Amino acid sequence: MTRTRSLASGLLTFSAAAVLAFASAGGASAAPASSGDKTDPSVASVSVDAAGAADYWTPERMQSAVPGDVLAGKALERGNRSNAALVEKGKSSTTKATKGKPTIAKSETPVKHIGKVFFTLGGTNYVCSGNAVSSVNGSTVSTAGHCVNEGPGAYATNFVFVPAYDNGSAPYGKWTARSLYAPSQWVSNGDMAYDTGFAVVAPLNGQNLTAVVGGSGVAFNQGYGLTYKSFGYPAAAPFDGKSLWSCTGTATKDSTNPQFGTQGIPCDMTGGSSGGPWFIGTSSEGVQNSINSYGYNGSAVMYGPYWGSVIEATYTSAAVS
Repeated sequence: MTRTRSLASGLLTFSAAAVLAFASAGGASAAPASSGDKTDPSVASVSVDAAGAADYWTPERMQSAVPGDVLAGKALERGNRSNAALVEKGKSSTTKATKGKPTIAKSETPVKHIGKVFFTLGGTNYVCSGNAVSSVNGSTVSTAGHCVNEGPGAYATNFVFVPAYDNGSAPYGKWTARSLYAPSQWVSNGDMAYDTGFAVVAPLNGQNLTAVVGGSGVAFNQGYGLTYKSFGYPAAAPFDGKSLWSCTGTATKDSTNPQFGTQGIPCDMTGGSSGGPWFIGTSSEGVQNSINSYGYNGSAVMYGPYWGSVIEATYTSAAVS
């Protein structure tokens, strides 16, 4: 059963840090800003047209969608040109498993609140991973910033979240985004330190997302070096994108690009796993504290951004919209 922490219990459990885990409640109460959160300049957002997005994603389009990790590499080239060579240009930015060898990642049964994210950018259909998180609006999904906005560049269209996706099935339906949120540092500069995004999805069949699949608590401003379990839907070989996988390990800082302030855990999940959640601890019952962001070719380490005050503000803006 999915555990959804209330704000009160979250603060009691993690009293030493800022932890937000809003209980699901009601529908959306306010329209998001069209090009930025007027109450917090560190947050950028856009309203999107959800009409037709669910129908757009036929099984054939889902199967042929390009793993969204390539967008992380493109964002790095645009926004951080001095460091672009450290992630191979024009190639997948996430780690590559060696064909024929056992993978670090472990196969998982579907988890109700974890799923696939499908979207269009620049006329190309992409696939990432995402997670339903507890929120005031009961409709918020976490993913990577590069799965929401090009960083810098256009916002995604045709954005849908498919919880518990498994071998082509969508047991809880396709949830279409009505607004997208990301840190301004991501939208303006493609800064890998802020590679996190949130989508607020429209109700489906009269119900909000977390009322149907549950939602994870979220934590911010935690210590470094914690143990995490990450999840995602890797699609590049030796994976096929049809099922859920996970990695577990103790986080260490990225010594190649220390300016990012990111952490990595041993993991060889490939493209398509971008945006999948990192939970503190060793199960999907923990609170979320990062996402799959990027890796280096030839290195079986997955890196995720540090969830500090800016990403917290982005989450808060999305969660109450």
